Amino acid sequence: MVHRISLVGETFVFQDLKHILASASPLRSGDELAGIAARDPVERVAAREVLANLPLRHFLTEAIVPYETDEVTRLIMDSHDEAAFTPISHMTVGQFRDWLLSYAADTSSLEKLSPGLTPEMVAAVSKLMRNQDLVSVGRKMRVVSAFRNTQGLPARLGSRLQPNHPTDDPDGISAALLDGLLLGAGDAVLGINPASDHIGRGMDILWRFDDIRQRFDMPVQSCLLTHVTNTITMIEKGAPVDLVFQSIAGSEQANSGFGISLGILSEAWQAARELNRGTVGTNVMYFETGQGSALSSGTHHGVDQQTMEVRAYAVARVYSPLLVNTVVGFIGPEYLYDGKQIIRAGLEDHFCGKLLGLPMGCDVCYTNHAETDQDDMDTLMMLLTAAGVNFLIAVPGGDDVMLSYQSLSYHDILTLRSVFGVRPAPEFEAWLERMALVDGTRLRMNQPYALPNFRAGS
Repeated sequence: MVHRISLVGETFVFQDLKHILASASPLRSGDELAGIAARDPVERVAAREVLANLPLRHFLTEAIVPYETDEVTRLIMDSHDEAAFTPISHMTVGQFRDWLLSYAADTSSLEKLSPGLTPEMVAAVSKLMRNQDLVSVGRKMRVVSAFRNTQGLPARLGSRLQPNHPTDDPDGISAALLDGLLLGAGDAVLGINPASDHIGRGMDILWRFDDIRQRFDMPVQSCLLTHVTNTITMIEKGAPVDLVFQSIAGSEQANSGFGISLGILSEAWQAARELNRGTVGTNVMYFETGQGSALSSGTHHGVDQQTMEVRAYAVARVYSPLLVNTVVGFIGPEYLYDGKQIIRAGLEDHFCGKLLGLPMGCDVCYTNHAETDQDDMDTLMMLLTAAGVNFLIAVPGGDDVMLSYQSLSYHDILTLRSVFGVRPAPEFEAWLERMALVDGTRLRMNQPYALPNFRAGS
């Protein structure tokens, strides 16, 4: 369906829904690289005017990626909950935005609405919002998940402890793990990016994590961020797998480039659930996403990168994950050029993921050739905490020595707890107190204590 609008004496023509969505999207380098960005701010405003007046029901009749050739589109369309959609089915995108910002859109109503929303609806409404709107609505949404502790509760902020090592040396990993735990991080997950996909070495890391967890009776979950098929193999070999990790994207072709399909994800989900290793919950999946992933592999179907990102969330919510995070600045300045674009993308991803019912976190990060710095990351981490993000990722010193990018540090998590009064998961907080690592909400900085030995068999 062609859409036309006249603005300041000029007529703008948008050929279809994906043209409107791309033109309405805030400026970012990835859409410019793809040749689909609005040509100037006036065209962007015209597209947003068209989008604001578009009925939400239109998104149920026009697929931006063909239904016949894309299993993600089929998943989105076939799983749509018409009953949940009914309360807003009469609205346009603009009216939906106004309702989201109203008192009527409270935590309970947003939770009930989630199954009735498609990713395209959610991406569309985010394009009409200012940053403060994304924070205001994001703060109202709560998604609680659990495995050995509970993530997403009010006034709580989880943290992923990421003890990466350039050679996967178990003692080096253990030292980084100890560093994070002494600073009160790690309740969301002890999650490591292995330097190789070697099955035996990966199993050694998992056994080391599990040995440490059991010796110190830690209410945490671990995860090896390897390919999902490797994790399936490790489960078959008897490895102590808590969470299954996989990077996902918003089209069948993009996921195929990752070496996955919905069938493979379902197989891994079932295998992990059958292990029954959780103590307070059964959420066993951990997904990572990032704006630009489909564009980088040429599998975006001419759709803007933010909308493609939100389509990945439709894949994630099928599996009721414990954690989902966007690695917001990791893919590089070709997709998010500077600090302004990274901040905006982080707020969009959190808002859209939460609105679709996902326990959203974020890796507040950037590569060293991007036009940004740690001050921009400070801004984003504080905005996300104000927006009620479930968890953030931290690495020693904010510098990942294995992946060579900049993230948050364990000290940043402490700053956010102090400034915003947020606390770790209740089970993990009780463990920190039991281990005499904290006194109330503060680290016990002035009292000596014996360092635990994390070497295997010690």
